[in-house]
Amino acid sequence: MVAPDRPAILVTGGAGYIGSHVCKALDAAGYLPVTYDNLCAGHPWAVRWGPLEGGDLVDSERLDEVMRKYKPIAVIHLAGLIVVSESVKDPAQYYLNNVSGSIDLLDAMRRNGIERIVFSSSAAVYGEPETTPMPESHPQHPLNPYGTSKLMIERVLQDYARAYNMHSVSLRYFNAAGADAGGEIGEAHPVETHLIPLVLEVAAGKRHYAAIFGDGYPTPDGTCIRDYIHVSDLAQAHVLALRYLDSSVGAHAFNLGNGTGATVREVIEVARKVTGHAIPARIEPPRPGDPAVLLADPGRARQLLGWQPALSGLEQMVSSAWSWQQRVPSPQQIML
Repeated sequence: MVAPDRPAILVTGGAGYIGSHVCKALDAAGYLPVTYDNLCAGHPWAVRWGPLEGGDLVDSERLDEVMRKYKPIAVIHLAGLIVVSESVKDPAQYYLNNVSGSIDLLDAMRRNGIERIVFSSSAAVYGEPETTPMPESHPQHPLNPYGTSKLMIERVLQDYARAYNMHSVSLRYFNAAGADAGGEIGEAHPVETHLIPLVLEVAAGKRHYAAIFGDGYPTPDGTCIRDYIHVSDLAQAHVLALRYLDSSVGAHAFNLGNGTGATVREVIEVARKVTGHAIPARIEPPRPGDPAVLLADPGRARQLLGWQPALSGLEQMVSSAWSWQQRVPSPQQIML
């Protein structure tokens, strides 16, 4: 057994984009982040603020081994599959990993006496907006298996709180963007699906054009509006959620967004300004299930968690992502 000199937090998916930023924030707050990751989408170079333990969520023996070794006081659960289109094509994979794997993790926590968890949820639990911006009380009707898998675990956490005294915070992310201001970590997915890095790949010469999926939406310029939140602000919310569980019991949910949005065309225009490149764009057919507007009402997180995003400007997010893109053109070029 390891006896860390700081309180250990088990971070599943800590080698990924959001997970690595969460680990950096935990370290700065005085915790020891212990990354548990199978590295199917994460990167060893992103694990810099604590140990890396390889393993799958469905490997109960390995989970027990790591929990016994570090004796974490809580878990931050970020491991999961995240590509919406992939979830539609292969829902079994998403339910196995995101649902069954999460339940395996929760049961390992029960066996090892760990009673607090912060869960990486998603705005995808809401589905088509009925009101804008959306509060946490908004009806939940996910449009795809990815969103359904997140909602299912939120419901499981509610039941576990009642039955097993396991206390949780589910953080419903909107659109994470940007990169660490220090340039140590950033977005590097095996298959990129997020708008800002895709647009920046055009600026970097890796793609011929930025795709705009539909320009006939009821928005100021006809393109979809999304709520972007800097990944470092997102990471800080996880630290605040941990502290919230120090004195709060039960299962809780919070939106993480800025409450303001940007259209696809606005994102491209900001990227042109930041990079100095033309960034050609092409209109493509709309994607099924894409709502015109997705905006968070983040008031509850600000009031109860004391969360105040410090990097809420779209230009700040694009600039930090561009700095990362220029410093590290591809994940393979990153050196520890």
